[in-house]
Amino acid sequence: MSELTLDVQGLSTHFFTRAGVVKAVDDISFSVARGRVLGLVGESGSGKSVTGFSLIGLVDPPGRITTGKILFQGRDLTKLDERELRDLRGNRIAMIFQDPMMTLNPVLRIDTQMIETVMAHDNVSREVARQRSRDALGMVGIPSPEERLTSYPHQFSGGMRKRVAIAIALLHRPDLIIADEPTTALDVTIQAQILAEVQRLAREVGTALIWITHDLSVIAGLADDIAVMYAGRIVETGAVEEVLDRPLHPYTHGLIGSVPSRNARGSRLRQIPGMTPSLLNLPVGCAFRSRCPRADAACAADPPDSFPVEGRTLRCFHPQLEMVA
Repeated sequence: MSELTLDVQGLSTHFFTRAGVVKAVDDISFSVARGRVLGLVGESGSGKSVTGFSLIGLVDPPGRITTGKILFQGRDLTKLDERELRDLRGNRIAMIFQDPMMTLNPVLRIDTQMIETVMAHDNVSREVARQRSRDALGMVGIPSPEERLTSYPHQFSGGMRKRVAIAIALLHRPDLIIADEPTTALDVTIQAQILAEVQRLAREVGTALIWITHDLSVIAGLADDIAVMYAGRIVETGAVEEVLDRPLHPYTHGLIGSVPSRNARGSRLRQIPGMTPSLLNLPVGCAFRSRCPRADAACAADPPDSFPVEGRTLRCFHPQLEMVA
């Protein structure tokens, strides 16, 4: 399972507004191998969701991919036309959106939407497509799936709609799933069921998964690898156990330290000082330097990618190498 399903090289997605250029994603590189789960984490506004939209060609004007390659099984997705991308979306590449109503049509019944999704990519009968749709709903914990197929989206709660969106993403057992905060607002039992299902899909079918979230506890139990984003850039990558136990970038260290369970009982919650800079007006050099306890004059320059420890990549002049000493 070592072959790469996705290899992103120097990807930049900018939004050209009247106020200026918003560098939502700025020169990021990462890869996901077959059967592996990559956790993409960071604060709100760090560029995680725009990264997901960029991968499947769903960035609307005034945004556009300005540089980089997105190699899916060796094919550069940035070179494909809309028809070719449409053949891949929902079939070999699926995305679970943060808002399930970006997946569901409010005026069509659930069975209509799911059956049409199956038949759009597979030459099967309507009855087989209905059976697959029913099985997918049961897989994500929706009770009485046969009855719920005839419902409309407005007849589901927000959490149930999210589960339907996840079921649609799983219909074709795709080679790549991009999941944007997919289990937010779900209760912990259903969340655990869905996490177990996607792990099984990765293990048995070889699906590669990009799990976009700010919930480090989910990533700790689900992901194989992790990429930490800050202000449109990936600042640290590595195996999930290594990064969470021994973070090298000061931002990663602060992000982990701000989790309540990592703080001693009765002590003040540790937090990263300051605010995330505006992507419209990023500071010169390292974007984290105004909040970083290790910053000095060298941080006024843009830190390049470095490889201070085997299996880790980093964008920092002053990594916390004592964490791995």
